[in-house]
Amino acid sequence: MVQELDNLEAKLNWHWRDTMRTIRFLSFDGRCAIVIPIWLFYLRWSTIILSFMLFYVFRFLENKGLTFPSALRAFRSWLVGRERPALLGVKKNKFIDYG
Repeated sequence: MVQELDNLEAKLNWHWRDTMRTIRFLSFDGRCAIVIPIWLFYLRWSTIILSFMLFYVFRFLENKGLTFPSALRAFRSWLVGRERPALLGVKKNKFIDYG
């Protein structure tokens, strides 16, 4: 009886398991679906080509193991580099190689 109640409680909470997954649109990240309304209002070859380029950028990022927000963070850290200009000189950490 206790086992059946545990199974029933687990079944009622299954929907919470998928809440952190990324939204998918035709096997792409759901963020790239923003171009669909643009197609509806401005259907030209240029928008179609730009949207397919966007789809392939998202696919490339997924193949690298990055989501769009993490790719933006990685690009920002690459752009800034090792210098951290927002910190005071006293609080800046020195990079130390213990190897």
